Amino acid sequence: MNIGFSRRMAASACSLCVAGALALGPTAVAAGHRAGEPAPPRPRAAVPQPSLLFRSGTQVRLNPGAPAVPEVSALSWLVADASSGDVLAAGDAHRRLPPASTLKTLFALTVLPTLPAGLQHTVRYEELADIGEGSSLVGVEEGHTYQVADLWRGVFLSSGNDAVHVLAALNGGWQTTVTRMQSKSRALGAMDTHVVSPDGYDTPGQVSSAFDLAVFGREGLRNPDFARYCSTAQAQFPGDGWPYAIENTNRLLTGEDGVARYPGLIGVKNGYTSNAGNTLVAAARRGGRTLVVTVMNPQAGDGLTVYEEARELLDWGFDAAGRVDPVGSLDAMRPKPRVEPTAAPVAAATSPAPDDDSVWSQTATVAGLAVLGAGAVALALRVKGGRAAGS
Repeated sequence: MNIGFSRRMAASACSLCVAGALALGPTAVAAGHRAGEPAPPRPRAAVPQPSLLFRSGTQVRLNPGAPAVPEVSALSWLVADASSGDVLAAGDAHRRLPPASTLKTLFALTVLPTLPAGLQHTVRYEELADIGEGSSLVGVEEGHTYQVADLWRGVFLSSGNDAVHVLAALNGGWQTTVTRMQSKSRALGAMDTHVVSPDGYDTPGQVSSAFDLAVFGREGLRNPDFARYCSTAQAQFPGDGWPYAIENTNRLLTGEDGVARYPGLIGVKNGYTSNAGNTLVAAARRGGRTLVVTVMNPQAGDGLTVYEEARELLDWGFDAAGRVDPVGSLDAMRPKPRVEPTAAPVAAATSPAPDDDSVWSQTATVAGLAVLGAGAVALALRVKGGRAAGS
């Protein structure tokens, strides 16, 4: 008796072989290339360029067609994109220098969230007793009752050290405010700043940098109250019997003293002391882009040079945006948030885990079918060979 397999049966057996091979070797199929051929190269992640901000001198990465950076006389300066934090160019960005009243930006970042704007406070004598000689004042008087919002306008517009002293007292006191400002500075990644006097008054050891002040200015613009105060040009301040007008001392905002107003300017804060010279943190918006510029202690010209150098840097920044690669980031020194372990998804908790026996059973079944198919093909070939031999 002759036993034989039809071609259809042999094909079915081959199909079982293929199915078994696919089941037992999914990796080769998933790889997307034929066996024996080299695997295609994996895409390479973009490697960020190293920061240049700790180097001395002007730092910029110009692409073809980008305008040259203007020459400025400031001891330390920086231009950054307020949205991304990218630093477009800088000069001695981490040089530690006296900040003058630009340090009030850090004071506002620290104290603004703790005091309701509508809170009323009657000023006591001791709150005004230790104001430094020659300080800028808004006119806060002992025994007068002010709203916190009035005091903040005195800080931002008139750079009033008297208003800072009263707000610091409401915040827990002078030294408590110093400690909290220092802690806030570190939390923002501003490591060059050492706080001694919250109002920015010249004090031995008190320093900041163009980098840190840009960090403070950028962070302040994210606070609606800060942004509103720093962009206010004129306001009324309470006085004896009737209020009087006060004006922002930032000339780029008001256009005073022969300094033309800068289009799109939205603040932030200027300062001056004999040790610090003229300092400025300025921010402007144009075409959907906001830039932050810091200028510290220009060495050329007069007291208005700080505004003109800031103007040149803002103009350059808007012109160069998109045509330069960043030389660093305002977020570079900010501590990374801790990532807490996440709980397993609910679906994973409710779905039954596969049984080990069932996994092995499925694997054994596939393997058995593959072996059976291979045996069937071998048997068919033997029978066919036997027929050929006996014919």
